[in-house]
Amino acid sequence: MIETYAYARAGLIGNPSDGFFGKTISIICGNFRARVICTPSANLTIKPNTIDMPIFGSLDELRERVKLAGYYGGVRLIVALLKRFTDYALEKGIELPHRNFTIEYESNIPARVGMAGSSAIITAALRALMKFYDVEIPKTEQANLILSVETQELGIGAGLQDRVIQVFQGMVFMDFDRQHMETRGCGIYEALDPALLPPVYIAYQKELAEGSEVFHNDIRQRFNRGDKDVVEAMKKFGDLTQEARDALVAGHPEKLGDLMNANFDLRASLYKLRQIDIDLVERGRSVGASAKFAGSGGTAIGTYKDEAMLEKLKKAYAEIGAEVLIPKIVQ
Repeated sequence: MIETYAYARAGLIGNPSDGFFGKTISIICGNFRARVICTPSANLTIKPNTIDMPIFGSLDELRERVKLAGYYGGVRLIVALLKRFTDYALEKGIELPHRNFTIEYESNIPARVGMAGSSAIITAALRALMKFYDVEIPKTEQANLILSVETQELGIGAGLQDRVIQVFQGMVFMDFDRQHMETRGCGIYEALDPALLPPVYIAYQKELAEGSEVFHNDIRQRFNRGDKDVVEAMKKFGDLTQEARDALVAGHPEKLGDLMNANFDLRASLYKLRQIDIDLVERGRSVGASAKFAGSGGTAIGTYKDEAMLEKLKKAYAEIGAEVLIPKIVQ
């Protein structure tokens, strides 16, 4: 039996979304994980999880499950991965042995709060396939392969950030330099020591009725048109990320909190944000901690001073139904 894992992730600082040739620092949040089990079998079988089953106790249960997991479960993610994995092997001249398996998955990553639960399932499943077929794939290619499952096979809008951190794990500084991306198909990735960080917390909504952040704007179109305000803002996101990376490496973790605050303030000046997400950030700041989105909404991340401030954070977030945790950064 092969058992593999991939973990939730949180964006520490950087671009609000992919596609702007920017920079970002992300961390793995080992508090939540996707788990995949793969065992030899006569037929190639994908076992559905509960969220894949079209069986409900009532209309209310159906409605709640759709709100939580959407209209599709994880089976389609694994089917798409198997197709792309086979394509990759053909492209690379890798001969896969003719043997079948049964694959099943489960995940406790909170849904719809921007922790990259879908890509975690794909990442864990790819790790299982690599072990089952004894295939080695460079990490940069793994991230690209995982991305192609979502973008090419399933038509899901996504970028490399989440896939890179889930493949590399730990803490990673990513520079999606345009020339490097266009010539090599990947960014420049630098692993950073998590011990460089000041105390970091994550706060997330335990019950979120809607999907993560909805942007009612045309930021990407404006960027592609060369809109001065948007282009300059995206450059500023990169500058903040570079400054954060340099401060951490130089041994000045105390600078990170102000940079994270500036990151969110810049984001808020560009995008129309939901009040529920703004409340997450304001709660953290109300007790003196820093706070920004950890993804596209539903989760905040920030730095705090000491245990006394951490207790204040827990109390403040509990008042709005949010939970606070200290991220376990898996290397």
